[in-house]
Amino acid sequence: MTATRPAPPPFVLEPLPPSPNYAPAEMAERARDFHAQMARRRSVRSFDSRAVQREVIASCLLAAGTAPSGANQQPWFFSVITDADRKRRIRLAAEAEERDFYAGRAPQAWLDALAPLGTDPDKPFLEEAPVLITIFAQKYGLHADGQRVPHYYVPESVGIATGFLIAALHHAGLATLTHTPSPMGFLNALCGRPAAEKPVVLLVVGYPKPGCQVPVQGGVKKPLADIAAWLD
Repeated sequence: MTATRPAPPPFVLEPLPPSPNYAPAEMAERARDFHAQMARRRSVRSFDSRAVQREVIASCLLAAGTAPSGANQQPWFFSVITDADRKRRIRLAAEAEERDFYAGRAPQAWLDALAPLGTDPDKPFLEEAPVLITIFAQKYGLHADGQRVPHYYVPESVGIATGFLIAALHHAGLATLTHTPSPMGFLNALCGRPAAEKPVVLLVVGYPKPGCQVPVQGGVKKPLADIAAWLD
């Protein structure tokens, strides 16, 4: 008996919409312009309290949602926190973990690497910034009947989506900080997310406070020769 092959998945004949057919010179200029814009991005730890339009955050989240992912399973979830009480509770929980980290959990080499950035266990920005976005990685999905659906390449997929989100927020004119208290399990309860979702980044979003200063070390990036090679 001949096995029945599954129907092939639907495909489009060309990208929709078609990719712009830029001339080589314009393409190079656009690439340079994007690099110049992203090179201005700096992690900020001193935020102004003024509100950010919900529409802006929503559009940036939609941009993050366009990221490629393993089997297109999109294994991410973004919890957006603007409520002052919830931000306060997140700060208290994060600072408790950070005090343990700085007081003995972190190896000296890690503390030495952090020293030029001037970080410490106090995280006032978690209350000052108008928006916190907790980024969760979903280990699996669920069918309508409750059956688990395994997700593939979850860390890679969520990392790409996070990069898209940070770039979109920067492009919109907002500052960000990738905060990663360890461990972060307290965020599941504070954001009402299931245990199957792992919080990986607490993204702080807003406007820099007037007079905000950033560490010089944060703007020192490796040259191209140190991060890439052409294998001609």
